[in-house]
Amino acid sequence: MKQTPAQIFFRFLKFGLLAFGGPVAQIAMIKKELVEDEKWVTKEQFNRALALYQVLPGPEAHELCVYFGMKAGGRLGGFLAGLAFMLPGFLLMLLLTWIYVKFGIKSLLVKVVFAGIQSAVIAMIVFAVYRIGKHIVINYRLWCIAIACGVVFLAGVHFIIVLLIAGATYTCWQKENKILVLALAIILATIGVAAVYANRFEIRNETSTRTIQTVNKGRNLTQVFATGLKGGLLTFGGAYTAIPFIQEDAVIKNKWMTNEQFLDGIALSGILPAPLIIFSSFVGYFGGGWPGAILITIAIFLPAFCFTLIGHSVMEKLVANTALHNFLDGITAGVVGLIAVTAIKLMASTIVTLPALIIMLLSLFLLIRFRSKYAGMVVIGLGGLLSMLWHYLS
Repeated sequence: MKQTPAQIFFRFLKFGLLAFGGPVAQIAMIKKELVEDEKWVTKEQFNRALALYQVLPGPEAHELCVYFGMKAGGRLGGFLAGLAFMLPGFLLMLLLTWIYVKFGIKSLLVKVVFAGIQSAVIAMIVFAVYRIGKHIVINYRLWCIAIACGVVFLAGVHFIIVLLIAGATYTCWQKENKILVLALAIILATIGVAAVYANRFEIRNETSTRTIQTVNKGRNLTQVFATGLKGGLLTFGGAYTAIPFIQEDAVIKNKWMTNEQFLDGIALSGILPAPLIIFSSFVGYFGGGWPGAILITIAIFLPAFCFTLIGHSVMEKLVANTALHNFLDGITAGVVGLIAVTAIKLMASTIVTLPALIIMLLSLFLLIRFRSKYAGMVVIGLGGLLSMLWHYLS
């Protein structure tokens, strides 16, 4: 199983070039070649590693690549494997970002196509809430936490406060400590009411505009890095869970881009051979030019590298702790509530015409009906095509 650094790099570069179809397809590809065909590890070792990375934040397929690289070549091998897996998608994302800014936004046809694509992306986010939620929000307690977190987040409470209370509440609830659960619920409700009062009884929401924001070249790099690190540390259950945190920083707080541009970035990443989280490179460009695109990508993948290269064995022991499981389950349920609220807000600002509504509903139907690994790519293409046809036929 031992491999040279060059062998490791090019093996995982191949995986990166073929990484279409989302994490399930990516993990299946890696498992087929390295576990079933070449037996780098046993199936039991693979299942244990996958279970660990499904609990920890970060893209699971990328973390598995780092894990296998470390098995084959130590920490250097792990770093090279992770770098090679993300490199094709990152370079392609930079290319598409340049094309988008240089040419796409100047063309009426491209704007029409992207309007349809944005509706399809909204459907993908809504479907992600359903797909992630059905595996995470599995009892009425988690339902209560998810709904409560969504409400107070909508009121304007900072997500860190929301998620910490969510994790603590579920931990206490599972231990049947009803007094602490009630106290935490009162604290969360009080903070939510205070946030509404501080916002003068206006629910926080970003204004929607299709005006292209000016790229902040060379500025805000610390903020860009912090946004990426935040996303990397909070991607519980898949890349879609990073959307509310990155969207809040990029659209609402720092105003690097519009909602429409944010959705365009997700759409572009959805057609690439890469973890969906690579859309962060697109966001980083709007926050700080090319240095911002590079920095946010480093930051968002940094936890995935560190958890495996530095603390794999430690993390295995920590994850075996039941109390930590409950705390993380509560946080993840809270994140589901945050994604749902973000999806509603994005829908309210994007689905403003009949064609947009029709494209979104049709895309959602296709995603639910056909569970192909290429379904996301299909609805993105179909959304753009339908929008273009509607434009020319109306």
